[in-house]
Amino acid sequence: MNRRVVVTGMGAVSPLGSTLDETFASLKAAKNFVVYMKEWDKYKGLHTRLASPIIGFKAPEHYGRKQTRSMGRTAMLAVRSAELALEDASLLGSKELEDGSCGVAYGSSSGSIDAIYDFYSVIKSNEVSGVTSSTYIKMMSHTSPVNISVFFKLKGRLIPTGTACTSGSLGVGYAYEAIKYGHQTIMLAGGSEELDPTQSVVFDTLFATSTMNDAPHATPRPYDRDRDGLVIGEGAATLVLEEFEHARARGAKIYAEIVGFGTNTDGAHITQPESETMAVALKLSLECAKISPDAIGYVNGHGTATKQGDEAETKAVRSIFNRSVPISSQKSYIGHSLGACGALEAAASILMLNKRWFAPTLNLENVDPECAELDYIVGSGANIDTEYCMSNNFAFGGINTSLIFKKL
Repeated sequence: MNRRVVVTGMGAVSPLGSTLDETFASLKAAKNFVVYMKEWDKYKGLHTRLASPIIGFKAPEHYGRKQTRSMGRTAMLAVRSAELALEDASLLGSKELEDGSCGVAYGSSSGSIDAIYDFYSVIKSNEVSGVTSSTYIKMMSHTSPVNISVFFKLKGRLIPTGTACTSGSLGVGYAYEAIKYGHQTIMLAGGSEELDPTQSVVFDTLFATSTMNDAPHATPRPYDRDRDGLVIGEGAATLVLEEFEHARARGAKIYAEIVGFGTNTDGAHITQPESETMAVALKLSLECAKISPDAIGYVNGHGTATKQGDEAETKAVRSIFNRSVPISSQKSYIGHSLGACGALEAAASILMLNKRWFAPTLNLENVDPECAELDYIVGSGANIDTEYCMSNNFAFGGINTSLIFKKL
């Protein structure tokens, strides 16, 4: 069974905005949302002070205590973006959410860090204090899909994708496969991540964070010769995926069709990417879509602004396309949102595909000569009328993903 899969709803919560219109407007305005985190000054040995937080987010008033007691910020962002996506798809409150035909495929790098701190305090103080029955639910790696499932009373498949920077894209890919092969009719798919200083510490110890602390808006600089590392952000995005005939029968609006998904692993090194196997993932996605590279009009790059990552990624893209395909990175706006980035970038890709305008990479002034020859979008963006676009993500552990969207 090979069924067609379409996107009928999207919701996003990120520094770019809390609605699709706000998200696109922020991209169009070419606004960088990186800020100096003064509260991080207390951490000795931390070189970066930069991050991209969501300012002012809090639980909506209609979220009751019983509903939210199992949610840390990671899950809260996920649930809110899922609610926005379901509302966008005209499925919020639908009986179809509860009859088993709808599942969820979702991920984050980890659960909420505050809950992990609570468990650590038990070991440190030898006292079981500050730990409640919900602490583990907030901490566990599948906190986002579980909370989405319970909040909306979903009874279909639950596919957790806690794979760091590919959590969101794998969520979309596995949801696509669940519908394509007849296991579900509707899937909520995506990824979420909350901002915490420990995430920046991870990359800081690898000397992979930007330390342009006196010029927050000038970084990160994906693909640029003078980049000095990544910036951590936060957010969540949810896509409603639906079997095409079901969507058409209920008169749903359709943003795009998912036609390609490829994923594999390098099997070589935990933190050093392999360009050759990255390229295989892109090839698998194209084969899944049954199209040639020439059909793709835009590539949404992973673009972390790290030397090894940028070089490996661009060489993989060039090896498959063998031309200067247009490419840009939204991480230049909001930094690297880890488990959320794949879903946020998938949503942005679909928005841009429909608007026929693709955002530039901010702060890209001098393309690194070690990066492959591609059409790096800068300035005011690019007006491109294309039927297909590709969105790629890569994660620690050598996990590679590629998604292809078709405009209908």
